[in-house]
Amino acid sequence: MSKKLCVVGLGYIGLPTAVMFANHGLKVHGVDINEKAVQLINNKQLHIEENGLQDRLVSAIESGHFTASTEPVEADVFIIAVPSPIKADKTANLDYVREATESIVPFLKEGNLVILESTVPPRTVEDVMMPVLKTSPLEIGTQLFVSHSPERVIPGRVFEELVENDRIVGGINEKSSQLTVDLYKTFVKGNIHVTDATTAEMVKVIENTYRDVNIAFANELAKVSEKIGVNAWEAIKLANYHPRVNIHLPGPGVGGHCIAVDPWFLVELQPELAKIISLSRQTNDSMPEYTALKAKQIMEEKGINNGRVAVLGLAFKGNIDDMRESPSVEVVEHLEKLGVDYTAYDPHIKQNNLAKQTQSLEEAVNHADLIVILTDHNEFKTLDPQVVEGSMRTKMIFDTKNCIDRTLWEDNQFDVFLLGDSKHSEV
Repeated sequence: MSKKLCVVGLGYIGLPTAVMFANHGLKVHGVDINEKAVQLINNKQLHIEENGLQDRLVSAIESGHFTASTEPVEADVFIIAVPSPIKADKTANLDYVREATESIVPFLKEGNLVILESTVPPRTVEDVMMPVLKTSPLEIGTQLFVSHSPERVIPGRVFEELVENDRIVGGINEKSSQLTVDLYKTFVKGNIHVTDATTAEMVKVIENTYRDVNIAFANELAKVSEKIGVNAWEAIKLANYHPRVNIHLPGPGVGGHCIAVDPWFLVELQPELAKIISLSRQTNDSMPEYTALKAKQIMEEKGINNGRVAVLGLAFKGNIDDMRESPSVEVVEHLEKLGVDYTAYDPHIKQNNLAKQTQSLEEAVNHADLIVILTDHNEFKTLDPQVVEGSMRTKMIFDTKNCIDRTLWEDNQFDVFLLGDSKHSEV
């Protein structure tokens, strides 16, 4: 395939996608308004963390198939992969999608295909993109083709899932869909399912909303379990042995660019109908405060009224560097409101984004009364209690992800607490 691609947005989805196409023989030009990110990319350096991305970026650039700048260029296919966050009032901010679409209009020519990959509220293609694209002299559907094909990958496994996962393609007409299917067949081994653009938008939002509602259920189970003396993790594990049950896991909140955001799209569109969705979002949004209050309670019950917490983990999930919508950030904000001293540490976050963040584990645990694990990085799963016990003032640990070897920590005389379990070890 000799098509030239222009990928607008070189973040956690756009850059891996661009590099994937480039390494499969297509000429790809990447665009991002972040000048520093573009400069790093052109120097074969990364501004994000993703397994396998560094080597693939170097290969794409050295082959001559990938370039990057802050401005679009003429191409056969334009892929828009920009953020679609929510505002403070929980409504969708589609400015990035609109501005990205506007940026490519001067470069459009007959026969072009425009694909939106960003996860967006249903009808965004129809109501936001199409009015912009119609400012071009090209006739939509016969001279200019448009579709939505939402990304369906998980950070840390992007390249595997780009290839193996099924793909949804929703074109504004049959030709738009077929052109999009043909393009993604460049590397997609999973099935490609064709529908219309609005249904494709709805599918992606449904997928993430299902997970959010499920996690909210798990978080409610965790709270109930703490009250009645049950280990929620054990109960959920046993319940999931039923062939028709698949309960997700509790935690300190829900983060990331999808699950913590997308359900609000449906609430915004139909607030009177999306009752369960709204309640689930509120439940999951309440978990950071619940976690901070529990941390304070743990210390106070041990007679520690001015305790110090070592917060381990700021990324929204394990083994990545992505802090978007991370519940960890809200946990520390609530610790501050409660007057609890803390120091935060995350081995994957290479620059300090918080006032009380450190790049040193030793500094984080120094004189701490309680370790609170908020992200299940491998570094925390395998953390040796003997490494930290000498620096701590009180030997207590609160695991919100059920990721540590509890017996190991108890054998080293740590008082171990687990979110969703009222039973804890007492030294």
